Amino acid sequence: MQRLCVFCGSSPGFDPRHLEAARGLGRALAGAGIGLVYGGASVGLMGAVADAVLEAGGQVIGVIPESLKKKEIAHAGLTDLRVVASMHERKALMAELSDGFVALPGGIGTFEELFEVWTWAQLGHHQKPCAIYNVAGFYDGLTTFLDGVVASGFMKQNHRDMLVTADTAEDLLDKLRAYEPPAVTKWIKADER
Repeated sequence: MQRLCVFCGSSPGFDPRHLEAARGLGRALAGAGIGLVYGGASVGLMGAVADAVLEAGGQVIGVIPESLKKKEIAHAGLTDLRVVASMHERKALMAELSDGFVALPGGIGTFEELFEVWTWAQLGHHQKPCAIYNVAGFYDGLTTFLDGVVASGFMKQNHRDMLVTADTAEDLLDKLRAYEPPAVTKWIKADER
């Protein structure tokens, strides 16, 4: 794994453990020689993870749409900042540059980005690991909900298992390195209707 894409909030949130986890993940990435790909902002958890990677001597590629350069306050000190025309281009380029994906705490944009790359994996568009860093139980409600989706018959267990969950940076990186994509397809066979 050469580069990991991190989705996270442009806000620091209210719980200081989230900010410290973002910094810790950044240090862990740099220590493991894994570059960061992220949304290019200098604020919130986004800025914290990028700053930590840079301070530890790692490489950071930020990808930000022109329309968000001022709103998200584009990070001026990155190894590489790429400005694109749209959110679609942002997500496509981040995916292209990355060997895996992880979501730290965040809001609607973080969730949308995670669910999109996880859907792409389910459909076989890539075989890269997708993960949530469950800092201080932030994603407990989501994981419970997803297990309920499986129990209700709207998702197969092997597709649910494609979303890795960890609550420490070290465990997260270990699980991402060990990830083996399942040999499954999304499509329902004619006799399963």
